[in-house]
Amino acid sequence: MRVYRITKARYAGQLTASGGAARWNSRGQYVIYTAATRALACLENVVHLSGEGLEADFKVMLIDIPDALFVEKIAIDQLPDEWFTFQNYNTCQQIGDDWLQKNRSAVLQVPSAIIPGEWNYLLNPLHPEFGRIQLIGSEPFVFDPRIKK
Repeated sequence: MRVYRITKARYAGQLTASGGAARWNSRGQYVIYTAATRALACLENVVHLSGEGLEADFKVMLIDIPDALFVEKIAIDQLPDEWFTFQNYNTCQQIGDDWLQKNRSAVLQVPSAIIPGEWNYLLNPLHPEFGRIQLIGSEPFVFDPRIKK
């Protein structure tokens, strides 16, 4: 399976996590966020950057997750109503932190909070099978100027 991550060019050469807090992890929990498509990866950046800084030098990372690798999945029906709101960040972070701490898989499929029916894939760099996930390349990525308006 191919997944995508759009990041500033200086970070596009390797699969690393910052440990910063996000929807599916609390601060100090290292997770690499990827998306099922380039388009979803783009929207994730636009939403989280609020249109600021989109003129920087970005790249889209092309990441291969072997089909034989187990992917744990979080289904919508496993989540509380309104899970996608900011008020429920804590609930989602607890789910992600539990996944990381129990080290159940190298990949966790989670629903997109931006587009219903779309999926993001979290990568656990501390899982023993993480080494099977490969960064196969990166390509220049420019946000369409109309997005910034």
